[in-house]
Amino acid sequence: MRIAITGANGLIGQALVRSLRADGHEVVRFVRRAPATPDEAAWDPGRGYVDPAGLAGCGAVVHLAGAGVGDRRWSAAYKKEIRDSRVRGTGAMARAIAALDAPPAVFVCGSAIGYYGDTGEHAVDEYAPAGRGFLPEVCIAWEAAAAPAQEAGVRTVFARTGLVVAAEGGAWHKLFPVFRAGIGGRLGNGRQYWSFISLHDEIAALRYAIDTPELSGPVNLTAPEPLTNREVTAAMGRVLHRPTPFPVPAPVLRVVVGEFAGDVLGSQRVLPARLLESGFTFRHPGIDEAIRSALDR
Repeated sequence: MRIAITGANGLIGQALVRSLRADGHEVVRFVRRAPATPDEAAWDPGRGYVDPAGLAGCGAVVHLAGAGVGDRRWSAAYKKEIRDSRVRGTGAMARAIAALDAPPAVFVCGSAIGYYGDTGEHAVDEYAPAGRGFLPEVCIAWEAAAAPAQEAGVRTVFARTGLVVAAEGGAWHKLFPVFRAGIGGRLGNGRQYWSFISLHDEIAALRYAIDTPELSGPVNLTAPEPLTNREVTAAMGRVLHRPTPFPVPAPVLRVVVGEFAGDVLGSQRVLPARLLESGFTFRHPGIDEAIRSALDR
């Protein structure tokens, strides 16, 4: 199958490209510069431009592009960049897909469990409403921007991804060096739930979304049993054989990372109901095996 991907240089995008190509699929990577190789196509999400030749003949489009939520402190300008990079990019790709004479069978659009906001100890699945706050508002607008593709009859999946356990990027990329040094610890009171997923299962779930016709709409990409930050901290110490003695108090975290601390300290207990209902099997359902998988890559 010919498959187009945005965000192909990110943590998830790179792993997805490798996985698809290893199985013989043709991958077209959309880039925001002049294409340098035959497998690249141009797009400019800010201007709403997508080269239709890159989409021609594609059976699937996977849209993963967006500014990193935890990459910088949340200034007003960066919050706007977080929102615009998702909403404008999704809208541009959805409109380009809808304009094709032969659109792809499926549009897998990246989203996030930030949609649900802080759920406390309450477990939620795809049937739960949106939460309140900046990230839920971003996710609502992000998913709504895919409407042109949906209205054109393209099966559209919103991959609401949790915290990806990987050494190469994301939250765990920052956690591993700290815990290896023996200075890791819980964040705040440690009672907040973290909904994680191994990078292997993230890629497998994205590919499952491409290949499973009955899946459309929101699909949570999280492991079946979310854990508290205190439990995750214990697992990191256990797998890495390091002590975890130094908790990071909430006021200190707020000074260090600013407004984003509210999401780090917030609790999201998110369940992958639709993946499980449709028969998806996790290779790394527990945190220990997810951590070990990241270390083995």
